[in-house]
Amino acid sequence: MQRCNRIYTHPMYISSMERIRKQEKDRKFCLHNLQHALDTARIGYIYILENKLSIDKELFYAAALLHDAGRYSGKPHNESGAELAERIMPDCGFTAAETAAVAAAIRCHRAEGQEDIFSAVLYMADKKSRICFECAAADECYWPDQKRNHEIEI
Repeated sequence: MQRCNRIYTHPMYISSMERIRKQEKDRKFCLHNLQHALDTARIGYIYILENKLSIDKELFYAAALLHDAGRYSGKPHNESGAELAERIMPDCGFTAAETAAVAAAIRCHRAEGQEDIFSAVLYMADKKSRICFECAAADECYWPDQKRNHEIEI
């Protein structure tokens, strides 16, 4: 997981996450912070293990760390997050093929029904990481009910 630790300490990642933190300072809905990224990574990796999928742990964690990192940009965060992945991951020791796979999963992580299993697991884990059934702002949330996590599960 050394390469994921390099993502976490990469100046562009640090700057992105700080900008998101400032934007979300007064946000009452789900935050897009390191805890969310790690929750997404862990839920997804549990699913990968339980279903014996051929997705590398470090690649999945990299995708989870970076999937919302572009939220500050003002454009669709799946696109800006993929662009950040393409810039940060090579600096952290990931190959071009690994970077492309993660960027593709990040680009697709907002759409349900992905045929690519990596993208589908990232989508699922991102949604399951939210505790909608315990959220104080649930009545005001813009998420449609079918996307909300209503129970303890992965």
